[in-house]
Amino acid sequence: MENKNLHADFKNNKNILNNATKLQQEIAAAEYKYSWLMDLANTANGRLQGKQKVVLETYIQMHYFDRIIQRANVRLLKMTNQHYELKRAEEDSLSTGNAKAGLELSVKDYWNNTERSVRTLSGGETFMASLALALGLADEVQASAGGVQLDTMFVDEGFGSLSEEHLKEAVNTLIGLSDANRLVGIISHVAALKERIDKKIVVKNSRQNGYLGSTLQIIV
Repeated sequence: MENKNLHADFKNNKNILNNATKLQQEIAAAEYKYSWLMDLANTANGRLQGKQKVVLETYIQMHYFDRIIQRANVRLLKMTNQHYELKRAEEDSLSTGNAKAGLELSVKDYWNNTERSVRTLSGGETFMASLALALGLADEVQASAGGVQLDTMFVDEGFGSLSEEHLKEAVNTLIGLSDANRLVGIISHVAALKERIDKKIVVKNSRQNGYLGSTLQIIV
């Protein structure tokens, strides 16, 4: 009788041990899955310790921003006579974890071998950088979205802030786009542009019968 009780207790304890071992394995698997999911969530939300504080949305934006900057620099280097190149600001802004982290710009000055904020650029230099970025964005959209063609572009003002040399390079860039089957419209009061642009619409103030208005002259 005693042997039977011992055998029953042994069998019962063995079942308990097997169930406990199974539960322990399930808990370990759940903890591993939780740890993996937590790391994935922290990575996506920019909260992973020891890493740059960049959320997933910003990370994807940074990827495409780098491609836009690369395309923009092809034109900016040419417009500035190999003076400036745009770069995406790295460590300092990323460590703050703010919404714009990783999307700030700096400029590489090859003439002085320095790197500084784009906020230090003059008005004319800022215009050229903005123009280069706009053209880089258009190029990237066309390259990334199959079949999408950005055939028309309008540039409003900014030319008045350019030096004669930079004005020449900026206009040459836009004329080059026009020659590549794009329609480029320039809205400006700069007289020097009139000599470079063959096809244009000239708007002049006029007064007729006491009324102030405007007249259009189309030159093709």
